[in-house]
Amino acid sequence: MAAELHVELVAADRQVWSGEATLVVARTTSGDIGVMPGHQPLLGVLESGPVTIRTSDGGTVVAAAHGGFISFADNKLSLLAEIAELADEIDVQRVERELETAKAEGDASAERRADVRLRAVAAR
Repeated sequence: MAAELHVELVAADRQVWSGEATLVVARTTSGDIGVMPGHQPLLGVLESGPVTIRTSDGGTVVAAAHGGFISFADNKLSLLAEIAELADEIDVQRVERELETAKAEGDASAERRADVRLRAVAAR
């Protein structure tokens, strides 16, 4: 079993993060899943939620991902999200304003996206 896996986190408009990791945790339609080197091959549907990547150098990368797919084979993990952003890129004050607006307008989808972004920031 290899000590690390190669991870690609890609959004529809850009590559968000790429590198070596020892563990990736993401939310799928079947629930949260952790993928480590040597995991059995998998293909799943991503739910909106934070993605946590434990890097090979001992660091942690957290991103907010909204929908998409996850696949793993041959120690290569691909997370193909409709929308994804690193927690470090998220402007908390702007997201809090967006959350309040979404609640006031009854926009459940926008409220869920804002909530995921805030949870990603809190998890980093």
